[in-house]
Amino acid sequence: MNSLILKYHYKINSKICLNIRDTLFSGQTFLWNIHNYGKTFYSSIIQSYPVLIKGISEHEFEIYSTTKCIDGVPLEDFISHYFTLDIDTKKVFPKDFPERYPEIWQLLMPYFSLRVMRQDSFETMISFMCAQGIGMHLIRKQVAMLVQTYGEKRCVSFLGNEIVLHSFPSPERLAAADPALLSSCTNNNRIRARNIILAAQRVAEGRVDLEALGDPQIPLSELRSILCQNGGIGYKIADCVALFGLGRFDAFPIDTHVKQYLGKWFNSSTALRSLSPATYLALDAEARTFLNPDLAGYAGHLLFHCWRREVKRLRTF
Repeated sequence: MNSLILKYHYKINSKICLNIRDTLFSGQTFLWNIHNYGKTFYSSIIQSYPVLIKGISEHEFEIYSTTKCIDGVPLEDFISHYFTLDIDTKKVFPKDFPERYPEIWQLLMPYFSLRVMRQDSFETMISFMCAQGIGMHLIRKQVAMLVQTYGEKRCVSFLGNEIVLHSFPSPERLAAADPALLSSCTNNNRIRARNIILAAQRVAEGRVDLEALGDPQIPLSELRSILCQNGGIGYKIADCVALFGLGRFDAFPIDTHVKQYLGKWFNSSTALRSLSPATYLALDAEARTFLNPDLAGYAGHLLFHCWRREVKRLRTF
């Protein structure tokens, strides 16, 4: 059992802020845990390394880990990239957005400290395939079952406490899974479990090259089409993989909540239709008329979280 050691005390530029809790529990990742050791800490494994984060303020946090580097990058630089601290969230919206939609802008003000994360593409793909059409609490439960069943167990010592974490399973591990056992991690949906196994096999065999799909020059429509060739992946999951796992901030995932806020806040008559593939593409095109097309997904996730909290009054953790 390794001990976690303080590696970096991070102070953010005064123009940039980070609400760790909102970011980690906004529906873009389901792999982080909460601990209360006098202060609130958040734990996960990133690329096989245990990491704990403690927020001090929206401009300051501490990182604890067993490593100084992740993927060859110094820990502090990796975490900055991971939480997109290079992006001013207010600037993801068009300059005229506050004037055109002043009431929405006011509602959004508390949520500019929410960051869209740059996550591992395979983790993102499988997480969103794992638990389609269910609430966030159950999604986290299903993904936790997935990593506990198929991931590697890691125990670390922190402040006199033993923390048990599990790495996300590799494509090879999931490719060899038994569909009946895996279905317990997909809300007992065997078809969904089989789709995850097939997707993992394609990634393990190189037939789906997620690293290559991270090329920003690939048109979004082409990227979406390639991802949708995998059973169980439709437009929405493809756009989630693109946005949260491939750094494509132009990808605009649309679910029931997004459809609702497009209708209520932006007077979209298209949002009154059922969410068919044709309606999805029509709503996607509409959203780009009042959002910055290159950052539509980033802005859309802030709007999504704001809608759920301010209008629907839903808890996200």
